[in-house]
Amino acid sequence: MNTGILYATFAFFCWGLFPLYFHAIGEVPAMEILAHRMLWSLLFLGLVLTVRQQWKWLPRVLRQPRVLGSFIASAVLLTANWFVYIWSVNNGHVIDASLGYFINPLVNVLLGLLVLKEKLRRAQWIAIGVAACGVAWLTWSAGQLPWIALILGITFGGYGLLRKTAALAALEGLSLETMMLFPLALVYVLWLTLHGQNTFINSPNDSTRWLLAAAGPITAIPLVMFAAGARKIPMSVLGLLQYLSPSMQALLGVWVFHETFPQARLIGFVIIWSALLLYVAEGLWVSRRAK
Repeated sequence: MNTGILYATFAFFCWGLFPLYFHAIGEVPAMEILAHRMLWSLLFLGLVLTVRQQWKWLPRVLRQPRVLGSFIASAVLLTANWFVYIWSVNNGHVIDASLGYFINPLVNVLLGLLVLKEKLRRAQWIAIGVAACGVAWLTWSAGQLPWIALILGITFGGYGLLRKTAALAALEGLSLETMMLFPLALVYVLWLTLHGQNTFINSPNDSTRWLLAAAGPITAIPLVMFAAGARKIPMSVLGLLQYLSPSMQALLGVWVFHETFPQARLIGFVIIWSALLLYVAEGLWVSRRAK
């Protein structure tokens, strides 16, 4: 339990600092950053598996279509989450991205209801209703759905669900996902190179190249820690810990990147934070009562 909490906390702390990393390579288009994350992640994970002599699982998994199908789904969700997040940070939407991860715990509750057929308690229904009111307010005040937050919350919620029930451990599961994504990323980078648009080659800054190469460990280590932590601790504890990341991102958006935070958006955030407080308080009360 304590080890799981440590793993998950480290992962969410790293993700809280991600806006600083993506801002530092803001000259690179989001799709190219995404491709480099896939390429360098597989290289890093391959080295780790080789050092640990941990390749015996792969032939067995390749003979299990059902397992492969679940990891194709998780790879697609992870790719969508990565791309939208990178784009939002590099286009001045750090606060909107943080809202997605504030919504994520409530998405987890809904997925538990719809997919795992879990029953919701009354307070959980109220929390979801309050959060829906917050999303509705943000939609009405901005004149459009907070699509960045909704996509990030839904894709990461789905990814977490698939990884919690996955047939492979954290390191092997992430390695399989990146193997599936690698060919697409390689073809895209080769296409960029042939058309003279590969920033890794063309950038005059060595720091940009080093930061792109660092995408491997920067991407893989928190994901492995998250998957390992998710398997060791209850979803309720995982839900509490994950507020660390969006809180850090929101603060960076306001204090470091100086994004606007008008009163209408503040009201929407307060409504959603109220839903989260209700959800957390109810969960703690039920847990204490059970003990």
